[in-house]
Amino acid sequence: MSRNRQFKLQVFRVIVFLVLGAFFLVPIGAMFEFSTRGNTESAPRTLVAWQTIFQTPDLVAAILASLALAVITSVGMLLLLVPTMIWVRLRLPGLSRVVEFLCLLPLTIPAIVLVAGLAPEYRWLSINFSESILTLAFVYLVLVLPYTYRTLHAGLAAIDVKTLSEAARSLGAGWATVMGRIIVPNMWSALLNASLLSVAVVLGEFTIANLLNYVNLQVAIALLGRANAGVSIAVAVASLMFAFLLLVILSFFGRPRARMARFEEVLDVGPRYK
Repeated sequence: MSRNRQFKLQVFRVIVFLVLGAFFLVPIGAMFEFSTRGNTESAPRTLVAWQTIFQTPDLVAAILASLALAVITSVGMLLLLVPTMIWVRLRLPGLSRVVEFLCLLPLTIPAIVLVAGLAPEYRWLSINFSESILTLAFVYLVLVLPYTYRTLHAGLAAIDVKTLSEAARSLGAGWATVMGRIIVPNMWSALLNASLLSVAVVLGEFTIANLLNYVNLQVAIALLGRANAGVSIAVAVASLMFAFLLLVILSFFGRPRARMARFEEVLDVGPRYK
């Protein structure tokens, strides 16, 4: 009976995997097929649209700007949230609900409302500070807060932060050492997940950049789609594959640590049974 249940569970997992895989891969495959079409039905497949990506200066500039925004937003998010959440959990647990409310609040505010409120500030920034598209990192930092907060909260909940910090403090470690060398390494997977979510949100954002008259990756794709649909679809597929590769790299990050932990456990337990 147990083997029969395990077999049915395995079959169910395979079916779910195939269905979800088809749900994601079939549209991407159709997009790739469209981007490689020739000018006529009888023309062979071509990669001209993909080669044109790197031959369009405005598109390359938009891609580089979006990547820079993704990096700045991810780093800024980690520098803002991680110390705050650790400090609140250790020293000010009564404010945890307040911090959670503030971080989740952007989910309830539509992007058009954010733009209406931030437009005067960005007008002031463009006049007195800079007109660079990188200033969008401020509003993107607000956008990624709800997603990254939940990820980091789960990472902190998975470890005993109070015991680790008290042990380190009893050995003479300062608060910077406790956060940077004790707690952060134990929530490394959560940090990577939060960074990946930040990158995905920034690379897929269109509304705010378009309404504030900045040209990021998604705005460039929309503008390019009016003149050359094949190239715009190729860029969209490339951005999706880039996010997928980041996810694959992330999935392999924790494995060496897990293998090393099991290896050390074997080394510790092995001699007892010899």
